[in-house]
Amino acid sequence: QNQNRQEGMAQQKNSLFGLIIFMFLTRVRKIYLKLADAHIYYTDDSRAIIGSYGINQEKIFVSANSPDTDLLLGTYERIKNEVLLLPPNRYRLIHVGRLVKWKRVDLILQAMTSLKAEFPELELLVAGFGPEEENLKIQASILGLNDSVKFLGGIYEPAILGRYLHESSIYVLAGMGGLSINDAMCFGKPVICSEADGTEKRLVRDDFNGYYFKSDDANSLALKIRKLLSNPDHVELFGKRSYLIIENEVNIHTVIKEYVNAFNFVTKNEYLLKVAEPNN
Repeated sequence: QNQNRQEGMAQQKNSLFGLIIFMFLTRVRKIYLKLADAHIYYTDDSRAIIGSYGINQEKIFVSANSPDTDLLLGTYERIKNEVLLLPPNRYRLIHVGRLVKWKRVDLILQAMTSLKAEFPELELLVAGFGPEEENLKIQASILGLNDSVKFLGGIYEPAILGRYLHESSIYVLAGMGGLSINDAMCFGKPVICSEADGTEKRLVRDDFNGYYFKSDDANSLALKIRKLLSNPDHVELFGKRSYLIIENEVNIHTVIKEYVNAFNFVTKNEYLLKVAEPNN
């Protein structure tokens, strides 16, 4: 009983300490955030989050992140008619990214085990390398997926990576992402992912060009993969929609435009302040 009381007091102490730290950091953020003339963020949620610190909405600019989409879209057009690197397989998945724990490639392997009976030709390409590579290979072997998973290593040439993406049906991101979603969409791939840092929301629209699954849930991931693989027409349609989102909405030009808007806002305000100075 005394031990339980001591543990309870320790938890209360830790909670109080955590609250003090949180309040201190919030105070500090309010000070330094107000020092900026403009703010640029990647997610639409930033408007509400940064606004809660008392920042005027006109100072907040939201721009998506983007690779060189001109290069990637041009590469896609060139490789469409090239000789295939792999035998055709409409049940081929692909994941691109550094092989670290938070990418959750292990979750894709788990999901595959419940799909193999229904889709015997199911295959996964893993492009990337990292500290988890050996563990993932061991997991694939234990799950009986040696013949179904191909580890391609790190691929940094857009044309080569683009050919592997082009020859796959679905891009799957099971954990935290980066620009890999953008890359896959440049090559006309539907995307299956979970909600992460918010950057994916501008790119992946549920039941439009892909699906969201419940984070860290292999069964939910398997369900979304099954949903697409069972409907080849959706794979093609969703892939075309992904391409158009990049071409028309989230690309290097729209990103640059939002940065230019932020720079113009700052320089315009600096000019107005200078003109308004008493000595001018």
